[in-house]
Amino acid sequence: MNMRWSTLLQKVLVLVLLQETLCSTEVLLSVQEEQPEDVEIGTISHHFTPPFWLLIPSELVRLDERTGELYTTAQPIDREALCPLPAAKEACLIHLLAMAGPDEEIVKVAVEIEDINDNAPTFPGEQIRLSVPEDVTVGTRFPLDDQAQDDDAGSNGELRYHLEGADGFFGTDDEGSSLVVIVRRPLDRETRDTYQLTVVASDRGIPSRSATVPLVVKVTDVNDNCPTFPTSSPKTAAVRADAPTGTMVASVKALDPDLGPNAAIKYSFSPRISDGAKALFTLDSYSGLISLHGSINRDGPTEHVLRVEASGPSCPPAVMEVTVSLLPATVWGPVMKIRYIADYRDGVMLIEENQPPTVLAIIELEEASPVKGAPSIAGGVPFSLRPQNGNYLLLTSEPLDYEREREYHVSVAVHDGRLPGGREEMVIRALVQDVNDNAPQFETPHYQLNVEENNEPGVTLVQVRATDLDSWQNGEVTYRLGADGAAMFSIDPATGHLSALVTLDREQQEFHNFTILATDNGRPFLESTTMISVCVLDQNDNEPVFTTADFIFFIPENFPRLGQVGMVGVRDADAGANGQVEVQVLNGSGPFVMDNARGTLRCVTEVDRETQDHYELWLLAHDGGRPPRSASVHVTIFVEDVNDNRPRVILPASNLSCLTVSPSTLAGATVAKIYAVDEDSGINSDISYRVAASEPRGPSPFLIDARSGNITLGQRLLLRDHGLHHLFIVVSDGGEPTPLQSTVWVNLLVNDTLEPCHLSAVPVPVLSPYTHLPPRKPVCEADQSDARYARTMLFISLGLMVFSASLFAGSLILFIKQMAIRRKNSQGKLASKGSEIPLKLRETYSAVDWTDMQ
Repeated sequence: MNMRWSTLLQKVLVLVLLQETLCSTEVLLSVQEEQPEDVEIGTISHHFTPPFWLLIPSELVRLDERTGELYTTAQPIDREALCPLPAAKEACLIHLLAMAGPDEEIVKVAVEIEDINDNAPTFPGEQIRLSVPEDVTVGTRFPLDDQAQDDDAGSNGELRYHLEGADGFFGTDDEGSSLVVIVRRPLDRETRDTYQLTVVASDRGIPSRSATVPLVVKVTDVNDNCPTFPTSSPKTAAVRADAPTGTMVASVKALDPDLGPNAAIKYSFSPRISDGAKALFTLDSYSGLISLHGSINRDGPTEHVLRVEASGPSCPPAVMEVTVSLLPATVWGPVMKIRYIADYRDGVMLIEENQPPTVLAIIELEEASPVKGAPSIAGGVPFSLRPQNGNYLLLTSEPLDYEREREYHVSVAVHDGRLPGGREEMVIRALVQDVNDNAPQFETPHYQLNVEENNEPGVTLVQVRATDLDSWQNGEVTYRLGADGAAMFSIDPATGHLSALVTLDREQQEFHNFTILATDNGRPFLESTTMISVCVLDQNDNEPVFTTADFIFFIPENFPRLGQVGMVGVRDADAGANGQVEVQVLNGSGPFVMDNARGTLRCVTEVDRETQDHYELWLLAHDGGRPPRSASVHVTIFVEDVNDNRPRVILPASNLSCLTVSPSTLAGATVAKIYAVDEDSGINSDISYRVAASEPRGPSPFLIDARSGNITLGQRLLLRDHGLHHLFIVVSDGGEPTPLQSTVWVNLLVNDTLEPCHLSAVPVPVLSPYTHLPPRKPVCEADQSDARYARTMLFISLGLMVFSASLFAGSLILFIKQMAIRRKNSQGKLASKGSEIPLKLRETYSAVDWTDMQ
């Protein structure tokens, strides 16, 4: 018997040690992304024994329960989807939780997803524009914001840039790791004002992947040129002495290849010309037209040298000399005269642009003139002469374009040796009138804006610009929102500054798309549109919100380890890391943890209602913002009762207990009391009592109340009832579907004697085949998954060992005492004949141990 208890104790101790040393080993494996199905990742069987299974199944990884090997599934593993930027630049892990072996050892598995070069770089826009002044120094660097993005990691996501089509004028860094345009050669806008390049972004993967985007470099003008007179400009002119005031004498025109204000030219006479020339001639400072200002003194000089200066901004003046000959009045009258058909005002002919070749004037040769030569037009102007009935028609040779040239000086000359100076020239000034033939043009057809939410109302988001090549009111541009423009946006009609009138909220609307119209003031007006796309960027302005103010869950006390207690609903209206919520248990001393992958609360150990019938804890949810925002919620978990405790009999304290009942006891009197308790609750603790067997067999004079456990005398005691009565009582609870039971012996001695009642052994019941008794339960019953229960069994086992030792010692003492009593009785038989007790009491009562019957 001692060996039996020693072996049992060893087993219980081993069980406790195993449960107390619960493993949480972590295994690190790796696999490349985008692998096909059934590719082996690795195994967790090196230090563990089967079977294996995943506590939380995964769509991406499959575990072989027999071998412990992990394989990929039909669901491809996309590293960039699992670990988006910026986390994609770090190690990307899949965390799994597995159990191994019959001891259900917990194994943490981390699968690192290795990157492959499966993503090409991408540029944020369809085109990159760069403006560079033409006087920029060689070597100047222009960093661009339009960096490409590659979702891969490591060298697969490291980018380098180079330019194509630069013709040596532009380049990038030697390393090329950042998008920086470097000027390699001097630029000249007058030679070339636009460069069409291609930016190529390549990653460092093998094989490398790349992307391209057009780069338009616009060379902007600086005032690096000064006015010059072309060699073809007229250097001589003639005017008749009797010519009226205002007669056009000559026209000079200087050239400046710069643009806009840098090309503005102002004409003036040099201070070095004579006072007579100053009094006789005038020079238009803007057109360079020289005309007769006063009357010609016939006694004065016959020739004047006019020094004309052309000045530009920050430039020394260019000088040209025009020699004007004065013809005698006695020579013939005018060789040519002109009759205008086109609109003629203040000595200027006005011509609308875009008109087809049109007759502007008729040039007639004087009949009295001996000159019979044909007139001609000098210079490469878009005008021509056509003979008609002895006269000549002046007409345009092609449609004029105001945006290309706004003013022409048409020189019509007749060449004849008989004329003074060999020719007579007539200069006609023609102004091109603008027509609203150009619609405003935006810098880009699509503006893409990134605006953080919670912006300050009224602050400018972007300035849109549209230019109109027309002049005056035809080129004046105003801006307005299209019909699809939201009322929350406003645009300044004059400047094009777009602003938001209210604070933007990404959670209400993340994208805003609308059009902006640019309209000129021409009649009829022309307009164009551009698209505005506003992406409202997220700020961490929302805290996590639980779906209910309090969570209440119910679990049975035999709840499995790592079982799902319930779903914890929480959401965050923000996006990205600001909206990624993690929940943790604040008072972590309880047996509950959060499974954030599934959003569930789990129980890590088994619970016992009899030890604690409910748990209260707080959950804290915090997002991934910087700084994070958080919220908490109260959770109550009630442990529902399971019928896992048998009734425990308090009275009688032992199956050897014995009570003496007087034969004179009246019927209906209570002679004994059974008191039992059940640690369960509800119907599981509803106790009832019944007599399963009695000794001696046959009708018993004793009855038991099924609810109270009171044992009463059912009838008056007779002489045949004298002696020991053994009642085998079954105590049952009300558990479903099968109640739990305990048994106890109630021993009653019917006798007038006042001597104590003693039993030498526990009686042996004779049961009917219909009597149901508690199932046999091994003394060393332990659940390997419950360390608490194993410890309880340890204490019970130690108690049983102490009890057994005590019982053995008590039995030995009782045996010795009984032998002494028998010897005493045998010696005093004759003396006690007169008071002889019933034969029933002289019988020896012995019983087999109840456990041996099982």
